[in-house]
Amino acid sequence: MKKIIFITLSLLLSLSFLNCEKDDICADRNANTPRVIVEFYDVVNTSTLKNVTNLRVKEVGTDEGVVFNATLASDNAARYLSNGNKIEIPLKTFDTTSEFEFLFNHGDASENIDVIRFNYATSNVFISRACGYKAIFQLDPTTPIMILPDAANWIQNIVVSQPNIENENEVHVKIYF
Repeated sequence: MKKIIFITLSLLLSLSFLNCEKDDICADRNANTPRVIVEFYDVVNTSTLKNVTNLRVKEVGTDEGVVFNATLASDNAARYLSNGNKIEIPLKTFDTTSEFEFLFNHGDASENIDVIRFNYATSNVFISRACGYKAIFQLDPTTPIMILPDAANWIQNIVVSQPNIENENEVHVKIYF
């Protein structure tokens, strides 16, 4: 009798493990929707990277700036400023255009604002059950990026070096100033 109970319990315990599933944890580094990687170059010496000064980027029509220094407090103005030669900008996943104001020398008397429009198509790519989908972008081949007219543009030229925005491992756009 004891053997039958032991065998029955062992069999039930064995069957219970057959119903287990793997944990759904998204560990894929490339599972997030990529941002546009922008590098800044000297307009005279086009192969030389050039740092921007107190650059603030915000979506047109909002006061929310792109966060460049996430470790700073949300009320710290430096959280939204870049002083390097490379930035990452998120595009809208639910639209085919995104417009941003690039505020050069933000907060200074010499502040200069240029508005840039990114034109693109989006598609969703299935990553896994745990990660779900991510959006990838394809910049429009005819007019990928437009600098909206201004009396004194600080941006002199924009070159699209990689129109397929599938990851953040490469530079997509080069801005010359």
